Amino acid sequence: MEAAAPEGAEPGSGGGSGAEEPVVSLAEVLAENEELEKEARAVLGGSDHERCSYSQGAVKRQALYACSTCTPPGAEPAGICLACSYECHGTHRLFELYTKRNFRCDCGNSKFKNLQCKLLPEKGKVNAGNKYNDNFYGLYCTCKRPYPDPEDEIPDEMIQCIVCEDWFHGRHLGAVPPESGDFHEMVCQACMKHCHFLWAYASQLAVPPLTKVNSLEDEGIVLKIEESEEQKKEIKKESGVEHQDTKEEKQTEQFNEPSTSSGSACPEVVTKSKEPVCKLKELQSKPFLKKDTATFWPSNWRSKLCTCEDCLKMYSDLEVQFLTDECDTVLAYENKGTSDQETERRDPLMDTLNSMNRVQQVELICEYNDLKTELTDYLRRFADEGTVVKREDIQHFFEEFQSRKRRRTNRMQYYCS
Repeated sequence: MEAAAPEGAEPGSGGGSGAEEPVVSLAEVLAENEELEKEARAVLGGSDHERCSYSQGAVKRQALYACSTCTPPGAEPAGICLACSYECHGTHRLFELYTKRNFRCDCGNSKFKNLQCKLLPEKGKVNAGNKYNDNFYGLYCTCKRPYPDPEDEIPDEMIQCIVCEDWFHGRHLGAVPPESGDFHEMVCQACMKHCHFLWAYASQLAVPPLTKVNSLEDEGIVLKIEESEEQKKEIKKESGVEHQDTKEEKQTEQFNEPSTSSGSACPEVVTKSKEPVCKLKELQSKPFLKKDTATFWPSNWRSKLCTCEDCLKMYSDLEVQFLTDECDTVLAYENKGTSDQETERRDPLMDTLNSMNRVQQVELICEYNDLKTELTDYLRRFADEGTVVKREDIQHFFEEFQSRKRRRTNRMQYYCS
């Protein structure tokens, strides 16, 4: 397949003075199209495109949109579900927010002055549990710029922080991100300061960045956390009768940890130590690096976080309880969406066949098989020769195919008359 020729140039012309016409192979086009379809199925597949999600309460994770037409800058921020983006805001200017956790659809509530939800009109005035940021106004990153940004000519990948769920330019994270396939989640600089305990885990679990952006500012500080008086008291308590109960509770929590990597089975965690020890305290007792950068994490890092009673309380106080839930990850959501879509996808050919009588079904199947066979054979020649399939090649194929079909039809009419 060939890209359109520049204005004033003739397709297929091989003049030496002009620039060569850009071309792409059919395999590249098909691969790119399949990748786009796969991404769309993953992001939208876990969300209902027909029913408003409001009745489900705060949905664990769903695709969200913000309507700039209904809630422009200066108005209260609001988010709408996938179904409402189609049914209630189809002609409006929308910001795609990708996915967010624990959010309840706002469509038609008090934040929308002149709009009532068509799918579920009866809604509360506000959703107090929802959290909002600048994304709901179409602004992202620490630079507070739109995406795509017409004034930004620097190609850069946007990465979502799994804590605040804002999106960041790779160059605004304080460190150069690893290759996209080398890590699965990112925690931004601000959230690393908020969740400072993660630095103790980073030395053991985090994927190192490629290079440092600012060598002077990014110099690591070697820290050794001294135990507070409260921590010392807790350790003394742990040497008493409470050990056995705590050990049993901790083992139960570890065996019940969810894992997205195994689908439904949970990974088995074996504790070698005979004494119940907080994983975090163990790591904090050793030297580790603390930097003013974002951090990058592999797919299974959440299952390594400590789930002792003290740590669970800390997660709750910091409002990051979701960190211990691997089913909270975007990857888990996408896998579910892809799986659901593959199960529910209907074959358009089968739908068409079901609406036909027996004779029409046989004729359509024969025509389809003929087209598939001839087109496959035709394209195989290009693949074998390593040549590009151009627009005129496809047009020529279908002209020939229709001509052969007419000749076959005429012969059948002759013999049947």
